[in-house]
Amino acid sequence: MAGTALSGVRTVSYVNAGQSTNAGSGSMDQINTENGAGLCFAHLSDPHLTSLKAVRWQQLVNKRILGYLSWCYKRRDEHRTEILEAILRDLEQVQPGHIVVTGDLTHIGLPEEFREARRWLERLGSAEHVTVVPGNHDAYIRTPWSSTFANWEPYMLSDNAAPDTAGPSIFPSLRIRDGVALIGLSSAHASAPFFATGSLGEKQRERLALLLRQTGEQGLCRVVLLHHPPREEDEKWRKRLTDGRELCAILEREGAELVLHGHGHKPMASGIPFAGHSIPVFGIPSASAIGHKPGRRAQYYLYRITRDGDSWSMQISMRGYRLEQDDFVQQHEDQLSVPVMPSTSA
Repeated sequence: MAGTALSGVRTVSYVNAGQSTNAGSGSMDQINTENGAGLCFAHLSDPHLTSLKAVRWQQLVNKRILGYLSWCYKRRDEHRTEILEAILRDLEQVQPGHIVVTGDLTHIGLPEEFREARRWLERLGSAEHVTVVPGNHDAYIRTPWSSTFANWEPYMLSDNAAPDTAGPSIFPSLRIRDGVALIGLSSAHASAPFFATGSLGEKQRERLALLLRQTGEQGLCRVVLLHHPPREEDEKWRKRLTDGRELCAILEREGAELVLHGHGHKPMASGIPFAGHSIPVFGIPSASAIGHKPGRRAQYYLYRITRDGDSWSMQISMRGYRLEQDDFVQQHEDQLSVPVMPSTSA
């Protein structure tokens, strides 16, 4: 995010010291979100938190063998459980009002991995306080919902979901917290070997358009969550969101105040035009990465969103992992102002 301008987004202040800054009282470390002060939530992605040590060879007679070999020779050394432990400690100190996780909790989408990830989610927080959308690694091959994603359903369902709601039709999800509409999308689907593409599909896009319109008319701050970057040009062809152009067209027409994603394992910032300004689009590194490549070490972002007249004020704190200290500290801070969509509700 540092050093990246978003055309049309009013930036009211910008802090980037180029190094870690342990802010004191009044910082993003200590945010009071009570009494209408706004919503503070944490965004993390791509934790790849599961272990494949007990995998059976019968489970690998498909595309999973490629992911397993990648884990053996690369990912096992890149994604560290000790970093995830450090994130849990830091979140316990920061105490955000909500946490969103934008996919790739697993490596190759085995049922055992989903159960292991569920246990980690329970440590992260209750389903009321944690929102999850899936990633492509979670849908490595076609698998029954009942033995995989059903483990995460409480963390993916909308606030007012019907008791019998299950399966991919739960998306887009809607959770409203302190004037912020968290809209979850699933771009996870099984793809061919050597591909990591995602797609939403026509039905999910149609429901998204209606949901954006309704929440916009209610004057809510609409935060769209998905795994893949929405803009196809922001990712390699074999890793792109295949219906990204259609998604961007919906966002350009219906609007949103913020779009958050993962997938790229690096800091990303772009914008999607809407009503004379740009919708901010931010991606983040893996939450568990040791960072063998420059700019790839683990981070998570804190967002504090408050209503300021006819604008949404967004204070964004980027918290990064320090290897020697085994902790997370604030590294950069941005503040953005995004126009409020006029409410048409009675």
